[in-house]
Amino acid sequence: MSATDRALGSLYGLAIGDALGMPTQMMSREVIAQQFAPFNRFFPAAADHPLAAGMPAGSITDDTEQALLLAQLLLDGGGRVDEQELARRLVAWEQQMRQRGSLDLLGPSTKRAVEAVLAGESVEQSGRYGVTNGAAMRIAPVGIMMSATSLPSLVDRVVEASRVSHNTGVAIAAASAVAAAVSAGIDGASVSEAIDLGLRAAELGANRGHWVAAASVPARIRLALDLANSSGSASQAIYELIGTSLASQESIPAAFGILALHRDEPWQACLTAASLGGDSDTIAAIVGAITGAVHGMAGWPAEAVSLVKTVNSMELDGFAASLLALRQ
Repeated sequence: MSATDRALGSLYGLAIGDALGMPTQMMSREVIAQQFAPFNRFFPAAADHPLAAGMPAGSITDDTEQALLLAQLLLDGGGRVDEQELARRLVAWEQQMRQRGSLDLLGPSTKRAVEAVLAGESVEQSGRYGVTNGAAMRIAPVGIMMSATSLPSLVDRVVEASRVSHNTGVAIAAASAVAAAVSAGIDGASVSEAIDLGLRAAELGANRGHWVAAASVPARIRLALDLANSSGSASQAIYELIGTSLASQESIPAAFGILALHRDEPWQACLTAASLGGDSDTIAAIVGAITGAVHGMAGWPAEAVSLVKTVNSMELDGFAASLLALRQ
């Protein structure tokens, strides 16, 4: 399997997981089970959904759109992130979303931070309160572009892509875990090896950025892995004990737990993540990006790829090839 196939698998996996979780985001696990059982395909969002009202089955959300925004910024910068430009593009993206009538806009950490940057605050300070999963949800392109042979270098690039909005140890740890796991997959790692590398990167990232009072991302990833390996109803245990909120120390460990639960089942991993409850679109997008990097395009049903392409008028081949061309 080529690196190009793995990069494509990662980007399409991100989009597939995102689209599967689109109609279930911010719902409880119990309500999802009542409204969507059996959860085995793409569903449209309900007309009264608070974020995705009326969106057709297969629609992506902010997770994929912001990941592609970051990918384009990396390509424009020859692999580097212009942090002021990132802030400007995120604001422009939100304006476009409003014009389209979307309610799925910038998250609380990102919105507060980019407004501060555009008002003149330094990027070192703008993201000092960013603890949600916004940096992790869009970081996959950094994992495609950066080899994990030097984890400190990879974490440096994660910081560069994150600190404008999420310059805290907890958010950088979460984003580092995702980027490193994706990068490991591009290099041919198994899911277990990708998880291990993601955990090591999380430990490095936890020491970057501003300290905030929050649970340890690496420790909670380990707990999620233990639950996946020992519990008869692992997904329920992850939902109850790890949590599935926007918090970096919940949603990213939850994603790693689901990866461990379905190591060789990319499609099922995304289905489980998308029906988990809470921030299900982000959790499933992260699961899809990592397991897609490991398994490549063969991991995704052809009809799923076709639907996501068609509904979103999206082709990702160019992004995959161009990010790989920058890989170092």
